[in-house]
Amino acid sequence: MALTLLHNPHCSTSVHALDALEDAGHEVTVRKYLLVKERLDEDELRSLATRLVGDPVDALIRRDATYKKLGLEADGWDAEQVVATLVEHPSLLQRPILDDGERAQIGRPRSRAAEWAQAGRVA
Repeated sequence: MALTLLHNPHCSTSVHALDALEDAGHEVTVRKYLLVKERLDEDELRSLATRLVGDPVDALIRRDATYKKLGLEADGWDAEQVVATLVEHPSLLQRPILDDGERAQIGRPRSRAAEWAQAGRVA
């Protein structure tokens, strides 16, 4: 099973998740989604939103200054509204996110990394 981690190397939770997966011996493709060349396009975001465990709105970092500055209130949003927001503001994508090709899951709480490492997939 191919594992892809949507990763921000400046986020301690994201670094912890990557370390846990690699320490468990899993091969992980790291995608630094904040870099322009590695950003997810609209179709990729839509696919991610449909496979995300939980509410698609959880893919947004609501405590981010950009979220507040834009005056966003995402409660009740559907996947398309989340995707449209992330296309315009990729920095609002929650991290880390593990994608095993079938399902995707946000790595919060931080303890979720241990579940991923043990299972070798979205737990």
